[in-house]
Amino acid sequence: MKVDLTNMTAVVTGSTGGIGLAIAKGLAHAGAKIVVNGRKQERVDKGIAAIHASVNAAAVTGVAADVSTAAGCEALVKAVPSADILINNAGIFEPKPFFEISDADWSRYFETNVMSGVRLSRAYLPGMLERNWGRIIFISSESAVNIPPEMIQYGVTKTAQLSLTQGLAQLTAGTNVTVNAVLPGPTRSEGVDQFLNQMAAATGKTPDEMAATFVQTHRPGSLLQRFATVEEVANMVVYAASKEASATNGAALRVEGGILRTIG
Repeated sequence: MKVDLTNMTAVVTGSTGGIGLAIAKGLAHAGAKIVVNGRKQERVDKGIAAIHASVNAAAVTGVAADVSTAAGCEALVKAVPSADILINNAGIFEPKPFFEISDADWSRYFETNVMSGVRLSRAYLPGMLERNWGRIIFISSESAVNIPPEMIQYGVTKTAQLSLTQGLAQLTAGTNVTVNAVLPGPTRSEGVDQFLNQMAAATGKTPDEMAATFVQTHRPGSLLQRFATVEEVANMVVYAASKEASATNGAALRVEGGILRTIG
């Protein structure tokens, strides 16, 4: 199967590094015109350069906008009024005891992980429906199903993304537009590397040593028994964005290494 997204415009939020950048590269390899998004212009420029280094002939532009705010989403849509593919990837996570999670923390998580996708889907979905083709993909997490007690606020927002996926998919009935979610498990992204560095500093081990034992210790049910790569997650996203995935709609697509043991 050859995925061909030539002439399709793909907006990927939070795509200056990690999973988002890998997704942008994967979509660029399939021929899509990529819109890189991040909060700072310097990071956006680096993301664009990284995609060009991976796909020399890629058509790539960038928009520096903080999509955790309504103003940032508005700025992104103003710069890119129409999109064929929207990847709601921007997100934050941080281990924090439940009793220390303030109202402000909860609001920040919902604005970033949930409302960014709400606002951008509200902006781009009507055009997709009018043109009778489009893809919206939320980057959720296995934590949406297995709520991690060390970061309940993160798990709750990832569950909310699954509800959004289901609700928006219902709006696409009878069209060639689909809305899906992808559920990564532990993935060796830049954000996770920072997390591993913090854990390594606290334990006196190296980040690679922490990575080697983290999944076995904290996700012992994993069948993969290691961190996934960002490219492994991106591969699923590229498929879900393809024309070939036309019968996949309203789905929670797992790339979590077999951690989740539920049948449904």
